[in-house]
Amino acid sequence: MESALTARDRVGVQDFVLLENYTSEAAFIENLRKRFKENLIYTYISSVLVSVNPYKDLEIYTKNHMERYRGVNFYEVSPHIYATSDNSYRSMRTERRDQCILISGESGAGKTEASKKILQYYAVTCPASDQVQTVKDRLLQSNPVLEAFGNAKTLRNDNSSRFGKYMDIQFDFKGAPVGGHIINYLLEKSRVVHQNHGERNFHIFYQLIEGGEEDLLRRLGLERNPQHYQYLVKGNCPKVSSINDRSDWKQVRKALTVIGFSEDEELMNIISSVLHLGNMQYGGDDGGSACITSDTQIKYLSRLLGVSGTVLTEALTHRKIIAKGEELMSPLNIEQASAARDALSKAVYGRTFTWLVNKINGSLAYTDESNKNSSVIGLLDIYGFEVFQYNSFEQFCINYCNEKLQQLFIELTLKSEQEEYEAEGITWEPVQYFNNKIICDLVEEKFKGIISILDEECLRPGDASDITFLEKLEDTVGSHPHFVTHKLADTKTRKLMGREEFRLLHYAGDVNYNVNGFLDKNNDLLYRNLKEVMCMSENKILTQCFDREELTDKKRPDTAATQFKSSLAKLMEILMSKEPSYVRCIKPNDSKQAGRFDEVLIRHQVKYLGLMENLRVRRAGFAYRRRYEIFLQRYKSLCPDTWPNWQGKLPEGVSTLVKHLGYKPEEYKMGRSKIFIRFPKTLFATEDALETRKQSLATKLQAGWKGYTQKTKYQKLRRSAIRIEAWWRGILARRRAQRRRKASDTIRRFIRGFIYRHQERCPQNEYFLDYVRYAFLMNLHRNAPKNVLDKSWPTPPPALTEASEHLRKMCMQNMVWTYCKKISPEWKHQMEQKTVASELFKDKKDNYPQSVPKLFVSTRLSTQTPTTLSLPIQFLLSFYDLLCIPSRSYAVPVTKYDRNGYRARPRQLLLTGDSIVIVEEGKMKQRIEYGALKGISVSSLSDGVFVLHVPSTDNKQKGDVVLQSDHVIETLTKVAICGEKADNVNINQGSITFALSQGKEGVIDFTPGSELLVAKAKNGHLAVVSTQTSG
Repeated sequence: MESALTARDRVGVQDFVLLENYTSEAAFIENLRKRFKENLIYTYISSVLVSVNPYKDLEIYTKNHMERYRGVNFYEVSPHIYATSDNSYRSMRTERRDQCILISGESGAGKTEASKKILQYYAVTCPASDQVQTVKDRLLQSNPVLEAFGNAKTLRNDNSSRFGKYMDIQFDFKGAPVGGHIINYLLEKSRVVHQNHGERNFHIFYQLIEGGEEDLLRRLGLERNPQHYQYLVKGNCPKVSSINDRSDWKQVRKALTVIGFSEDEELMNIISSVLHLGNMQYGGDDGGSACITSDTQIKYLSRLLGVSGTVLTEALTHRKIIAKGEELMSPLNIEQASAARDALSKAVYGRTFTWLVNKINGSLAYTDESNKNSSVIGLLDIYGFEVFQYNSFEQFCINYCNEKLQQLFIELTLKSEQEEYEAEGITWEPVQYFNNKIICDLVEEKFKGIISILDEECLRPGDASDITFLEKLEDTVGSHPHFVTHKLADTKTRKLMGREEFRLLHYAGDVNYNVNGFLDKNNDLLYRNLKEVMCMSENKILTQCFDREELTDKKRPDTAATQFKSSLAKLMEILMSKEPSYVRCIKPNDSKQAGRFDEVLIRHQVKYLGLMENLRVRRAGFAYRRRYEIFLQRYKSLCPDTWPNWQGKLPEGVSTLVKHLGYKPEEYKMGRSKIFIRFPKTLFATEDALETRKQSLATKLQAGWKGYTQKTKYQKLRRSAIRIEAWWRGILARRRAQRRRKASDTIRRFIRGFIYRHQERCPQNEYFLDYVRYAFLMNLHRNAPKNVLDKSWPTPPPALTEASEHLRKMCMQNMVWTYCKKISPEWKHQMEQKTVASELFKDKKDNYPQSVPKLFVSTRLSTQTPTTLSLPIQFLLSFYDLLCIPSRSYAVPVTKYDRNGYRARPRQLLLTGDSIVIVEEGKMKQRIEYGALKGISVSSLSDGVFVLHVPSTDNKQKGDVVLQSDHVIETLTKVAICGEKADNVNINQGSITFALSQGKEGVIDFTPGSELLVAKAKNGHLAVVSTQTSG
């Protein structure tokens, strides 16, 4: 806690006891505001925890936070509900004394959530087993059930507890929760039949309607609309944005299963019967007596409550009166019947709630009687002091309860303070405080107290009323200094009070109570015949709620106030037997907004919770106290004599320290085991000095630590480096030796193998031979031929000659196959033609080499058509169609030399599937079938002249045909392939003889020259002069 004092200007102090101006309410609230703005919602008043509702989720309730507070000294960590929970748990374990945690605050301040957090803390941090886990689950699941049946939406809180609850959690000797018990106080039964505007009835009604299954609602006779039920519409608030009734219904059903309920059907019957009672309509007969006009509701009630409809109808419209031992049935008017109906609804719901609590207690009961060393932690979640514009009987009881708790709180606080002082040998100084016993006596004193007067008025025969009760109060306690009425007040006070009000001067402030309804609420009576009907019920729950012994008991039941007074007295006995811890819950604003701090509202709560009185009592003596070892351990650095370690006794060390710090005698006292500091400013000065000292200490510590760590690091690195170097040098040396041995062995084997290399394979030469083979194969792998034209091949060793040849052939086959797979059909056809040309002309005709790189095409007309042609190229190409020739294989422009004078005639040579066609300007001049072609002659020079030999006996032909083509190699190859005349191609040297018409012969003489020339010679021959470069 002391570590947080350095930031006190920003976040305030963690303990209000350390406030310098502790008597100032403004300083108290300002400290709350600082912490609230920083989301620090918890603050101590010594051991009392003050909690401000943040109205938002804070990440301070995780399992890690629970572990942080588990087993830690109360003041070692920041204030938290877990710290209070753990402190109570450890005190119970170490001191073997029962503990209790008292949670109080007004509606919406977070009391229920605080009790949930405490239960969750124990569920997570306490030892567990299968049986213990079951108890934990039931403890946690009891909350949703009690909230559903006992909580409601009010103007101040959407989940307001409308009853007080005290829960005992029982722990075994191991510290594990093994059982529990719940006591409920003063359920607000009037809410069943009436709600103020903006408020709702108890949650369970809306959960049943919104979340109940269709079959269930149909069986219960309910509709899924809360607006249809009179008991649910009076507050005009059927739905709340922050409440999910459907989801809550599922949670309640699950919780009932975990707790072990088997009477779900009977319980739902009772809840729905209350709604049907509210919808019951009354009418009046001629005599003014009430009668029920809604038979449907009676039918449902008869079935749900398990009673006779006729008997129930009579009980709701008549009252049984016993006069002189004779029973009489007196009819009720409409107003009386409505009151009887409402009384029955409240009685049924109130007793069912009590039964429900008892049922939960049964599931939580610890049955192992052999273990008598169990301990208890009690949780009291009870209403805080309430002051409204209109305060009635409920507020009177609640505030009376708070008076008793405040009385207990002051007594226990002073008692614990006095015990601590006496244990430490410090003189106890009496503390002046407001003793509210005078107010408690005013309320509860026998025969003279307000409750006794109220009971007396309720029992008095005659016309007793709320006004007569007020008058009797004025007569009996009118002189009491803490009691005022309109009649007894001065003029100024009368303006603030009504004539039907009385005022009590409580410890927390003045409250005006309106007496209207006091007698009725205190009587809380149910007509005898209605009790009789309920006792006849077949519903298993109602038979337990309405005992038949009530009908035979002549004693009048205690009034509500007396019952509450008795239960409160028992509660005080329970709390007095336990070591208390306190949680005071504060609501920061009425609008439930996160981050909003309403100072007026908070001042009101600070006053009514008695926090300033609490602080004043705590500060009456010494503001701060710590054990010697803790104080010396924290502040020993401020004194050279105690730093760094004190070797003597602890009290002497602390005395040396405070003298060095300059403490004055009136500022502190030395106890047996603790030092007591009177003023917070003394502690603040000490803490500020420590904060300053921390800077120099931190520098020294850092320097020393850095030197130590660096030296240690250097030595460690040096040792590691030496070790690594030695290890690495050893590895390198071993590797070198191993490599040398391996190398020498290899050299020996190689030399030995070289010597025996010409012998058969033996152990002496096997390594050498294998190496030679391996070297050849690796050389072959690196230098193998890359294509079919590459004929190179590494020279193999003698032993691999045959294998090398096989490998060479396989490699060549593989390359050929690979090459062939990559050849396209068009390129294959080209290669076939080139192959034929090579067979025909290679080394035989001079212009063959020039034709090799040129691709053969299917026509030359498109690129080289003579200029003398008068027809378009397209017309020539379609000539086949005109001649009804099915297809052509080749077309090329040629020059024909006629037989008379060898005149040159431009022609086109066309190859078809069965013949050679010579065309001139679209006219077929000659057709030679392949079968009639005897041969083809061509010279060995580079000219393009060739002769097509035809039979002389063929009358259609006029002799052999002499032609010239610029593509003679391509043309003749095409003719040889189409006509299958490869064997009939003749390559002549010097001259070619050819046949003319009428049995005559012609001769073509070939001579080399510098320029191509074709002409008729003087000897009548056709002379052809061929160049060396044409082709």
